[in-house]
Amino acid sequence: MRTAPRPGIVAVVTAAAAARPDLEAERLQCERAAQGDRAALGQLLRKYGPSLYRAVLLPRLGSDAAAQDALAETYARVVERFSQFQWQSCGIYPWLRVIALRIALDMLRARRREALFEPEDLQREIDAAETDLTARGEVELCEKRDLADARARVEDALGRLNPRYAEAIRLRVLEERPRDEVALALGVSVATFDVVLHRAMTALKKALAAGVAAPRAELKEGVR
Repeated sequence: MRTAPRPGIVAVVTAAAAARPDLEAERLQCERAAQGDRAALGQLLRKYGPSLYRAVLLPRLGSDAAAQDALAETYARVVERFSQFQWQSCGIYPWLRVIALRIALDMLRARRREALFEPEDLQREIDAAETDLTARGEVELCEKRDLADARARVEDALGRLNPRYAEAIRLRVLEERPRDEVALALGVSVATFDVVLHRAMTALKKALAAGVAAPRAELKEGVR
């Protein structure tokens, strides 16, 4: 017995977007916010803030504290520039997402030494997102794509590093543990740990840039 073919991702996104009866209510809420209704704007931010934090900021910044700071800055930027927002049939989330991405880009540029992603990578993502906001209009699917893409890239890259490098990154960058604590866990001095982390971040960025084709021999170089 033949089974019906599974719908492609375009069909799924289209169907999901068409099934959003809340869009008209959101449009009216945006109109009120544009007219100065702070309560309406606050409701929009509370609705989409968790998705921006969970799927946009945290995966790219790799730090809970940095993601929280970025979310607060995103809120401030939205309040400041809401008059520039123009309603589209995809809703407000794609516009909010681009603002959050730009905040993340600024933070990556400021803390480049311990950043998981290169600012140039995020800039390309922002350019693509701004080209067609409607391509990411359905929030739930957009959030799942963001999370899956970021997680897959980082986990794949970490899996191809020297295990000691990967552990240094997980403990210091992803879990935000203090330098002395991570140095103790790795059995090295703090000064040596700084060298290890620098080499680890360099190797990780090479892996992220090269993707699955990155040479394993180069990425698994020994740690001294």
